[in-house]
Amino acid sequence: MFLTYTFLTYTLSMSTPQDSELGKPTVYAGHYDASRLFPIARAGSRAALGIEAALPFAGADIWNAYELSWLDPRGRPCVALARFDVPAGSPNIIESKSLKLYLNGFMQERMERTELTDRIARDLSLAAGADVAIAIIDPSDPAAVTLTPLRGAVIDFVDADVHHYGPPRPELLIAHHDLIVEETLVSHALKSNCPVTGQPDWASLQIRYRGPRIGRGALLKYLASFREHADFHEHCVERIFLDLQHYCAPSALFVYARYTRRGGIDINPWRASAAQDPPENQRQVRQ
Repeated sequence: MFLTYTFLTYTLSMSTPQDSELGKPTVYAGHYDASRLFPIARAGSRAALGIEAALPFAGADIWNAYELSWLDPRGRPCVALARFDVPAGSPNIIESKSLKLYLNGFMQERMERTELTDRIARDLSLAAGADVAIAIIDPSDPAAVTLTPLRGAVIDFVDADVHHYGPPRPELLIAHHDLIVEETLVSHALKSNCPVTGQPDWASLQIRYRGPRIGRGALLKYLASFREHADFHEHCVERIFLDLQHYCAPSALFVYARYTRRGGIDINPWRASAAQDPPENQRQVRQ
């Protein structure tokens, strides 16, 4: 059950990147300050995609933070990794630089690990507007360093001439309705730009589907059309999911992006046509 905490308030009507610290010189405070979290409503980007009521997908955004540190009650530095699962149904995303600043605020705070976990879960849930699951992971845990490539047929070297790099062109997609298949495709060539800073965002993408065979050359051309597109990771994945649904009509669809790390954080959204268990948190060689 999501709890409301009156001591921490966000005025979403004022939550535009221009009102924030984003893209500006930053003072990295070493003490806890939950107000540094900067939520951004999903509604605007979703309305642009035609989503105004029930979501046409299930999913979540898997965040991995590699730079979490605090002090134990005796003052000894503790270091850990953290995983956050933000449900796709949450009304807000959390801007990644604001999350980095927030996490850095624990650097000189003394607390038990359980208190840290509870406080982060509480603050992120309030900012996202829904329950955010978190896990604190010891860096010596073997699972923390395991690299598992995305499974599937890589399409990046198919025979195709690419000429369009933005804005996204879903009409490039082709589905062969006379051939029904079940397959998994992978591309490491997805790239878009941060809508706040203009910095490049790089990702590997996995598409698992059942339905008319998707033309691989056409899919590569479509993904290349994101190359000069500016949008947040989560919204890019939702656009890809909806474009594939509309133009290729699969009976089942799963889209999963593994974005490269920035500021010690990577964001990995997944969307699926039906509710399912989350995918493996498969750390990639570029992460």
